[in-house]
Amino acid sequence: MRLLKSSELRKLYLDFFREKGHAIIPSASLIPENDPTVLFTTAGMHPLVPYLMGAKHPEGTRLADVQKCIRTGDIDEVGDTSHCTFFEMLGNWSLGDYFKKESIAYSWEFLTSDKWLGIDKDKLYFTCFAGDADAPRDTYSHDRWVEMGVDPSHIFYLDKKHNWWGPAGITGPCGPDTEIFYDTGKPKCCPECDPSCSCGKYLEIWNNVFMEYNKQADGSYVPLAQHNVDTGMGLDRTIATLQGVESVYDTDAFTGIIKTIEELSGKHYKDSPEVTRAFRIVADHIRCATFILGDPRGVTPSNVDQGYILRRLIRRAIRFAMQLGIPDNKLDTVAGAVIAQYGEVYPELTANREKIMTELDKEETRFQKALRNGTREFERIKGSFENGVIDGATAFHLYDTFGFPIEFTEELAKENGLRVDAEGFKAAFEEHQKKSQAGAEQRFKGGLADTSLETARLHSATHLLQAALRKVLNDSTISQRGSNITAERLRFDFSFGRKLTKEELQQVEDQVNEWIQAKAPITCEEMTVDEARAQGAVGLFGDKYGERVKVYTMGTFSKEICGGPHAGNTGELGHFKIKKEEASSSGVRRIKAVLEY
Repeated sequence: MRLLKSSELRKLYLDFFREKGHAIIPSASLIPENDPTVLFTTAGMHPLVPYLMGAKHPEGTRLADVQKCIRTGDIDEVGDTSHCTFFEMLGNWSLGDYFKKESIAYSWEFLTSDKWLGIDKDKLYFTCFAGDADAPRDTYSHDRWVEMGVDPSHIFYLDKKHNWWGPAGITGPCGPDTEIFYDTGKPKCCPECDPSCSCGKYLEIWNNVFMEYNKQADGSYVPLAQHNVDTGMGLDRTIATLQGVESVYDTDAFTGIIKTIEELSGKHYKDSPEVTRAFRIVADHIRCATFILGDPRGVTPSNVDQGYILRRLIRRAIRFAMQLGIPDNKLDTVAGAVIAQYGEVYPELTANREKIMTELDKEETRFQKALRNGTREFERIKGSFENGVIDGATAFHLYDTFGFPIEFTEELAKENGLRVDAEGFKAAFEEHQKKSQAGAEQRFKGGLADTSLETARLHSATHLLQAALRKVLNDSTISQRGSNITAERLRFDFSFGRKLTKEELQQVEDQVNEWIQAKAPITCEEMTVDEARAQGAVGLFGDKYGERVKVYTMGTFSKEICGGPHAGNTGELGHFKIKKEEASSSGVRRIKAVLEY
């Protein structure tokens, strides 16, 4: 088995698939474009959903990439050996081209060939979909692995919970998968131990998803018009396997970051289990926050949506940095180590260095203030509890209103001869989560996951809105920072440092309607990035589509890089009406608008 650095694995992976006829495309943004169903790009498939559904990709039907991803569902698990909020996913794609036969052969060759990773085949285990009422048992993948030379005793059939990849949102492309695991050499936890077990013996390193179905809003599955392959190999976990270390935090990807935390704290990474966990949380959360802040569509800390997740990550890092004894306002130094590690691969981090450092420093200052306010509130109420117990609702109030972590409340309670009703806090927190999730489901329902005519028209209106803002405000630096488009309305976030006046909003609205009345055709051309730039197209060049991009033109007033869908003519858009303009986050404004007919 080859001993590789993370940079070497990235290159080797892309070189392999380039040899297999795949076009190499760059990582898309961490902030999904025109997809309100999720807050962040959670998987390599996410930016490619339109192409999995049948749209033509400018680079062809065989693609490979290294995609930046964020998943925060397991944020409380960060600190163990494997969980990370930010990670890189190595992926290769077939958009209606090859299917299971070739996909499995490619995976096997890359993993086991001495030319590539050279992993001992006897250390690899595999799972396949067992089948259910929605889809049949995947005997083809099982038999194909056997053809490759896999011992049948190393292949397991598992249910949909383990071997089915769902859509990025509520609906969309999905299908069965076959997963590849590495045997770490640990003893079995029980005679029944298999790759579905979480004991740590089997480490998943690759996932081949066979996108055959489209999940409907009613929960049913219908066949896709084309069969696709979506594979993913987690870079951090694979490097940990290749380097023979126990944790992803012990790989070269984290070496410089961990060393910086040691220098700031005066502690050693492996001093104790508690210290090790704190190191990993600070390293992971600041790495993730640095990538969010440095992203071309980067957001800033706030109390909603992506900004809320970013704030939570930074504040959790601050809390554990305090436990390690790191001085105040030093987390930007950790971010500097992240930029040093990843800046060459992701140059946007270097380009946005000042913003990253400034926002981390501002958020750390805000959190210190929140801690002071929370402490004052605690001192005010600490004598009012019966039986010496701080009830769960009060503990949650300190958390929700003052940003006061439950651990801080418990520490202060102990110092004052009190204790906290932890179960009551948990219940209050879970109730809050349910309400938030319900709100999120309502907030993110629909969007460009829906390709209806109404949604397409509102999508076209966002292009006109951006052009009008740039014209009326005489600011060519204004750019999209996010959007949420349903069949009923649009929400458009853009970079601008102040509130718009009523007169400016009216001018923007009038300008959009003037362009609608012009009944200009909406055309789409495929061209190179350089050609798009030369024509003055607005967009994040190379962000999503690789060397060739789709450019949508509306008359003489709008030219943008975009994946669609759109109306055919601006005259189809009815009457544009701005409903609200407000702050979204620091340096970002939000406009909500509708089309009236």
